[in-house]
Amino acid sequence: MSRETDVLIIGGGLVGASLACALGQAGVRVTMVEASPVCVDQQPAYDERSIALAQGSQRIFSGLGLWQSLQDQVCPIHTIHVSDRGHFGFTRLRREEEGVPALGYVATARVLGKALFARLDELDTVEVLAPAQLVDFRVSRESVEADLALDGTSLTCTAKLLVAADGAQSSIRAQLGIETTQRDYAQTAVIANVTPELPHRNIAYERFTDTGPMALLPMTEQRSALVWTVRSDQSDAIMELDDAQFLSRLQARFGYRLGRFLKAGQRHAYPLYLLRARESIRPRMALIGNAIHTLHPVAGQGFNLGLRDVATLAEVIMDAQRNGRDIGGSSVLERYADWRQADQRRVAVFTDSMVRLFSQTLPPVTWLRDAGMLALDFCPPAKRWFGRLTMGRAGRLPRLARGLDL
Repeated sequence: MSRETDVLIIGGGLVGASLACALGQAGVRVTMVEASPVCVDQQPAYDERSIALAQGSQRIFSGLGLWQSLQDQVCPIHTIHVSDRGHFGFTRLRREEEGVPALGYVATARVLGKALFARLDELDTVEVLAPAQLVDFRVSRESVEADLALDGTSLTCTAKLLVAADGAQSSIRAQLGIETTQRDYAQTAVIANVTPELPHRNIAYERFTDTGPMALLPMTEQRSALVWTVRSDQSDAIMELDDAQFLSRLQARFGYRLGRFLKAGQRHAYPLYLLRARESIRPRMALIGNAIHTLHPVAGQGFNLGLRDVATLAEVIMDAQRNGRDIGGSSVLERYADWRQADQRRVAVFTDSMVRLFSQTLPPVTWLRDAGMLALDFCPPAKRWFGRLTMGRAGRLPRLARGLDL
């Protein structure tokens, strides 16, 4: 069996599905290949994984026509409170100071996935193959040809452009021989949803501790999404605690700003590292999302950075198509790579620097960083820069991220 398409996307996670949605609604023929069955309704409600959406990402979803179906199922962030545990430093960002309805939003992966795939079902130009896998690919001057395995049968798909949205362990990146730079933080993120005694009042907390940052993000139903960074040699012991012991340990680390923690959901642990691909394009190939960059979860930047990859790649493809140019041509892909380079570097350096700075325990360093946090709180220009960075509004933005149609 064989078929032709304009863009072949390998990876049907949230980033890959967002690109398929953006291109599909603009009339581009898209085939998206996902290794797992598409089952967005099967995750238990309390334990569903949460994602922090920057204010710029909300604009992108609005441009994709998805926000109307999402807005009643997400929790807005009105204030971000950043503090240094055991020290005097803190700073706050407020929506009023930034002139926005919310600094960001907290959504569950299930809600985002359901909205994306419902939209994809409405698009005649998008075909989703799942469960299916990429077996091999060949690049020629005018196209890329991919061998796919689907339901025990073989399928050959010819496209003008192949997009790797297959995650941090990207097999496409490996097959292309693209080198990466990596940093192992020797930290593990323990993820869980918790219920505090007091209302969260739409405040997101980022608290730096001696084992790494701890984030509590406001969720619907007065839950909070916990991202607790610990040293990797501590993670097994924390995962083995019963719920009462876990909540007691969490209470001691976070404090009582939200009263007592009453309930904890299922825990998951993820090792943390920084990964950056040295290249984001090859002839008729483009990488997006975690296939290019995998970040520490501090400040919740990872998915938002990937979504800006989506918005930028979709824009350069559509500009090329309108002008009658080859959407998989080298000049089009080079425009994408050059455009994304500054944002990817800026966010990677920002998150890595935050982790390393707050891992220091020398008194002069802790005093200077805490003084810097207080200075940031009282310096409007610096605070605006910090706010624009965390909201995904820094640098040159694609149309979708500026609230404009593609």
